[in-house]
Amino acid sequence: MGVTDVLIVGAGPTGLVLACDLARRGAAVRIVDRSPVPPRTSRAKGPNARSLEILDDLGVAEEVLAAGSAPLPMLKYRDRLPVAETDPWADSAPSPDASYDRGRLIAQWRLEEILRDRLAGYGVHVELGREVTGLAEGPGGRHVDVAFAEGRTERARYVVGCDGAHSSVRKLLGIGFEGATAEDQVMVCGDVDLADGALDRTRWHQWFDEDGAVMLCPIPGTRTGWWFQAGPERDGRGRPLAPTADGFRRLLARHTGLPGRALTRAELLSTYRVNVRMADRFRAGRAFLAGDAAHVHAVAGGLGMNTGIQDAFNLGWKLGLVLAGHAGPELLDTYEEERLPVAARTLDLTSERLRATLEAIRRPGGGLDAAITPDTTGLGVGYRWSSLARGLAEVRAARDDERPAPRPGDRAPDAPCVDAATGARTRLHRVFAGFRTTVLGFGPGSAAVLREVAAAYGDAGVRTCRVYAAHEDRAESGPGEAVVDDEGHAAAAYGRGASDGTGTSTSTVVVVRPDHHLGLSAPAADARSVHAYLHRLHGAARSAERFSGIGGRRR
Repeated sequence: MGVTDVLIVGAGPTGLVLACDLARRGAAVRIVDRSPVPPRTSRAKGPNARSLEILDDLGVAEEVLAAGSAPLPMLKYRDRLPVAETDPWADSAPSPDASYDRGRLIAQWRLEEILRDRLAGYGVHVELGREVTGLAEGPGGRHVDVAFAEGRTERARYVVGCDGAHSSVRKLLGIGFEGATAEDQVMVCGDVDLADGALDRTRWHQWFDEDGAVMLCPIPGTRTGWWFQAGPERDGRGRPLAPTADGFRRLLARHTGLPGRALTRAELLSTYRVNVRMADRFRAGRAFLAGDAAHVHAVAGGLGMNTGIQDAFNLGWKLGLVLAGHAGPELLDTYEEERLPVAARTLDLTSERLRATLEAIRRPGGGLDAAITPDTTGLGVGYRWSSLARGLAEVRAARDDERPAPRPGDRAPDAPCVDAATGARTRLHRVFAGFRTTVLGFGPGSAAVLREVAAAYGDAGVRTCRVYAAHEDRAESGPGEAVVDDEGHAAAAYGRGASDGTGTSTSTVVVVRPDHHLGLSAPAADARSVHAYLHRLHGAARSAERFSGIGGRRR
């Protein structure tokens, strides 16, 4: 029986992102879904800013941007009359350390198409109509035997359940899913077509009345398609009725004043209840949970799909390093260590944003913009508590005129710069792109450490990049990449004073994990810490003697 490296169960955005990340690393990955056709859903409206950075790293951001649209201004109504318009992103703009300041509207099924196409480029295709019915750890705990409904049993080194809130993988593992369902907080959803010209497609229309609500957002890439969300119709006893096309027409006529016949098609109908639940663990032996299989929460803020995408990006590089034999299996423990607290915080954040939204819509002019805060961009998520960010940091107090330096565990800032070899404009996140750990060197004193890193780990998934200040002498070219911080944004973003060219005392080495989070920031003179950190992720150096900083002297 052949052994797959990683079997992913569930082909939504979480599973597809994980599959793409592993496939580009050369892992033997397979992805299955019990649906006989590609899953299609209308709930998620697109990636947030942090997910766009991940999609950029995977090489699909341009296609996502082209297929989607920018977030739209929100036009709010009361008693069928417009009462307010709000653009939650009016005061937002890209910055040197974040190229994406907002998310993108795109149908989830379209995003999945893009990711499936990307995955197919690696020779991996979703295996449809395959339902997992059993999981058993193999002899010696070296693999998992996976049973399928059709009667076959297959073997994988690791299994990841990305199969949604009703996850079969979670249930088979016996992992609890504690929380609550708010039976009184109900919404009906679907994709609909409206008659051409029925509504302005440059707005997200929101009718909030005392007896109900209707929200209509145009679906990018369609001429007449809209996302429809509404409070449900109810029977004589106040119980919510199941969504139907005729029910949607009645809700449309009641709240918007448009004739019911303006709604010409309705599909993907569903009922959404506010569910706040989280798995009590994200790992059981060689099996993991990600996305809705691990956590579900209120829809406010649009963090459901995005949190799953970010789960996948955290887990992918760790599985990749372990499968390649660089890191020990204990690295996989940091997935739960890092992502479970993030999921718990997301449950609290979305519940709080839901409360704020429900309060806002009681007043004329209130709307879904109440759910949007800087936290919902995902750019502030970090792992300062992680064992991958402890005991290795040099934290420098910022002057009054400086921003605080990012700390290990934080998202690594982006910064515009110039490729030293070609003179072309680039940015640090382009340098980080791919599946390698990146070691940045600021200041002349970092050159020796970068040379040692390249010699010891260049074949083990580590790249080096020297960040030159605009005035620095670049006559001595070293190994790896080099960029010129011509406008000083990189030095500012990383809190480095190395750009003054005063020598090694201000020189710094920064290790950036493959998921764009800082692992280590240390003085260039502290090569011992650099080696220790890289050893944690990439195993023993090819030649430990090449690290002059080990033990504080050259051997």
